[in-house]
Amino acid sequence: MTHIITRRDDLICPADDIFDLSEVETRLAQAISESGSDMSALRHAVVNLLGAEMKRGRAAIAAAFAEQPFEARPVTRAYCWLTDCVILTTLDVATRVMHPLPNPTEAERLAVFAVGGYGRGEMAPQSDVDLLFLTPYKITPWAESVIESMLYILWDLRLKVGHASRTIRDCLRLGADDYTIRTALLENRHLAGDAKLASDLNRRLWADLFKGTERDFTEAKLAERDARHEKQGERYMVEPNVKEGKGGLRDLQSLFWIAKYLHGVTDVSELVALGMFTDDEFNTFVKAETFLWAVRCHLHLITGRPNDQLTFDMQVEVAERMKYSDTAGRRGVEVFMQDYFRHATAVGDLTRIFLTKLEASHIKSEPILQRLFRRRKKLKDGYTEVHGRLAILDDDAFLSEPLNLLRLFEEGLRTGLLIHPDAMLLVTANLNLINDEMRNDPRAHKLFLDLLLKHGNPERALRRMNELGILSAFLPEFEPIVAMMQFNMYHHYTVDEHIIQCISHLAQIERNELIEELPVSSTILKEGLNRRVLYVALLLHDIGKGRDEDHSILGARIARKVAPRLGLKPKEVDTVEWLVRYHLLMSDMAQKRDIADPRTVRDFAKAVQTRERLDLLLLLTVCDIRGVGPGTWNNWKASLLRALYRQTRRAMEGGLEDLNREQRGSDAKRNLREALSDWDSKDLKLETSRHYPPYWQGLHVTAHEVFARLLRGLHEDDIAIDLAIDEDRDATRACFALADHPGIFSRLAGALALVGANVVDARTYTSKDGFATAVFWIQDADGHPFESDRLPRLRQMIQKTLKGEVVPRDAIKARDKLKKRERAFKVPTHITFDNDGSEIYTIIEVDTRDRPGLLYDLTRTLASANVYIASAVIATFGEQVVDTFYVKDMFGLKFHSEGKRQTLERKLRTAIDEGVERASA
Repeated sequence: MTHIITRRDDLICPADDIFDLSEVETRLAQAISESGSDMSALRHAVVNLLGAEMKRGRAAIAAAFAEQPFEARPVTRAYCWLTDCVILTTLDVATRVMHPLPNPTEAERLAVFAVGGYGRGEMAPQSDVDLLFLTPYKITPWAESVIESMLYILWDLRLKVGHASRTIRDCLRLGADDYTIRTALLENRHLAGDAKLASDLNRRLWADLFKGTERDFTEAKLAERDARHEKQGERYMVEPNVKEGKGGLRDLQSLFWIAKYLHGVTDVSELVALGMFTDDEFNTFVKAETFLWAVRCHLHLITGRPNDQLTFDMQVEVAERMKYSDTAGRRGVEVFMQDYFRHATAVGDLTRIFLTKLEASHIKSEPILQRLFRRRKKLKDGYTEVHGRLAILDDDAFLSEPLNLLRLFEEGLRTGLLIHPDAMLLVTANLNLINDEMRNDPRAHKLFLDLLLKHGNPERALRRMNELGILSAFLPEFEPIVAMMQFNMYHHYTVDEHIIQCISHLAQIERNELIEELPVSSTILKEGLNRRVLYVALLLHDIGKGRDEDHSILGARIARKVAPRLGLKPKEVDTVEWLVRYHLLMSDMAQKRDIADPRTVRDFAKAVQTRERLDLLLLLTVCDIRGVGPGTWNNWKASLLRALYRQTRRAMEGGLEDLNREQRGSDAKRNLREALSDWDSKDLKLETSRHYPPYWQGLHVTAHEVFARLLRGLHEDDIAIDLAIDEDRDATRACFALADHPGIFSRLAGALALVGANVVDARTYTSKDGFATAVFWIQDADGHPFESDRLPRLRQMIQKTLKGEVVPRDAIKARDKLKKRERAFKVPTHITFDNDGSEIYTIIEVDTRDRPGLLYDLTRTLASANVYIASAVIATFGEQVVDTFYVKDMFGLKFHSEGKRQTLERKLRTAIDEGVERASA
């Protein structure tokens, strides 16, 4: 056996620690001797022997890898060599002992190949074992017996074996029709068996299948790549697939496949001599590939299965295994993911360079849309067009003026041409030209602002400048947030990509593409505002992230330094600084406060002060939320922001004194009388006099009308419910009218949680004649209104809960669970009491980890402490939630006593801690 297996010295640990050839040979001989002619006993003995050796070998590899967590290549070679040893030992037993053939005929020849990743010599801990059994003609009974015996042993060893038994003719025929098979054959590696058959296969593959089909193969692999990226999403999505995602291992493998198909290379290093990569680019390739393989191997070892998705919980464990540690202001997992995204970006750069070289040699055709719709604008001096891309005529002349490093990107936007990779390489190799003198040059300021303001699609230039390092060179303050991941479920992108997405959304509004979706924002931009201030504020709004300080405060200080460098005037700098400092103010006011309370609008208007700031802040807030990721923006958030904007603008134009509760109350009663014009005056008088002032001030006339109809003729033991889908707000409005009793809010919250409803807003009122009116706005798990066919079950559950047939405290336990991937997040609990934000209520804000039963636990705790809840506003940010309650004590007063507040906070924290413990069990 040892004559067909060669020891290697380039593995993560000594070869004998992985598979002891001498020991296995000795014990195998003993097993053969003891089994005699009992092949079943021999198979059992071989499986036990190889199983134990595999277990020992895998443990040795894993232990050595834990000590050297970045040494991926010796690890992938070690797993591959271990697999070779198992396959070759199995083949030896099958051919020499189980099915000996002293005098084989011409037809009784067999060659065994590793194909796919195994053929390439790269294996992760849970990789498949892909084998090709090759025979010269139709398979003979002997070959069939050998293959069958081998497979039974391999399956008993729990190996995931992919196998095919074919002739050379089969390989050529199937490979011609199927690019996946063709790619697997491209990476074949002869393991053992008939050497002539092996050499015949490779000769025929290159002569009869690969030759002349280079362009077809290349286009097919690139189409596969595009489809894969479409499925996996952006490179900057925060739960990437290490193998299949954009900038992942499959992208690097695709480059190698194409290179091997075109040039017959056996190693990526050969691409340097062929002029496809420079030495630096090859080093980048090796670093990225090594890092990605290390991550993939750690993933497999953690999960014990072929898992390539870097989910949040896995990110924490992989970061720990790779010895990333927490620093001030950042978790180790965030530093790890920043490294990941920087390598993924490097893979994108390498792919672009490689593909353009292919276009230059006419092996890849340039994108069809580019050919059809190219704008034929005359190029400025110093530029030319090469294969549909913007190229530089004279490198030396270009580099003689550092400003050209910015001009290149403006010319790309002006002409609509993509930039040639050779031009990109020239720029990245000369970033040192961007020094303080250039950064302070007014011409550079104008060029940079023109990139943002002049051409209508600034995100295209910014993204490329960011990937090439230009943006960080020109704005050094931007460098720390490049590829910075925020470890939470709310943000879908890295910080730099989020900023670029925000700018992209603003450009879309400017291009009139979102008039229907964002009518207020579109109108503001059409009427005109300071675009320089808005674009610079968006560019800088998150620039302070990742440090051990409030990013809004730090960002404002950075903006105060950077904005003048971009050529903004002193007054513009002041506005940019204010916008960055308070870029979360409008979002927080709209989502975490009751905007039906006049004090909310009054306080917000005082903070903003001018109509110009209000307009700018609305645009910035809209783009910031939309730039978080797909699905984050919805009609609910839109309606809250629109309402806050309109009320604040009205207050600024008419005076803050117009914002008073009495005025709102009398307006509401008048509106209800108009809506109920078919009612007689006696019923109308009863309805308008039965409610206290907060009821009239806190609800829209549509809700007043619903409650009027629900309360009309309602008896004490009745429960009236109205459920309606509010399309404008992306929520279902649930109105309840019933006899008032303590804890009503909590019981309703429990009933809603039991049917999977997420409460986003709620308010309750008590009438003078002892009825409770409560309205909840609820959404499903995807942030949309409940479907109409789910409303009957919702109504049924609410009825049962309010009648006491279902006890939410017991029933909710089964639903109140944290998903595994969510447990990786650390969400500290913050509880604040605010007696100034409302005229008549204390505002309790609870900022903590979200879970299905949280609102019920909090409201039950408040109810048991005799706290009256007037309204609740719920804002969810991924795994984090902010529940805000407007409350009074049992005497109808605010919580002025420090002792009472501390007692209440302690009870709320206990409820949260107990709930998290229960949900994590």
